[in-house]
Amino acid sequence: MNRAALTDKIANKLNMPKKVVEDIIETMEETVIQALKASNEVTLAGFGTFSARRRSARMGVNPQNPSEKIQIPEVIVPKFKAGKTLKDSLKS
Repeated sequence: MNRAALTDKIANKLNMPKKVVEDIIETMEETVIQALKASNEVTLAGFGTFSARRRSARMGVNPQNPSEKIQIPEVIVPKFKAGKTLKDSLKS
C-alpha cells in the first residue's frame, strides 16, 4: 500500500476529505522525523516504537572492486520496533 492508497482508505473510513487526511499524515511524518533528529523515541502504544540508532563506522568492500577495502562512516539510521498488538494481529 502506498501513501495515496493509505490516504484514500483513511479518508473513506473516517468520512473525511482527502486533503485533511493528507495534512494529518504529513504532519505525523514531520513530527516523528523531528523527534528522531532530537534523539527522542516516538511510541504508539500497541503499534510500535520509532527510534534513531547510531551505526558505527566500519570497514567494507567496494562492490565495483571487491579486493579494495573502504571505510564506511558512522551514520544515524531509523529503527522501528513493532508493538505487541501489531505482532499479535499478524500471528493470527
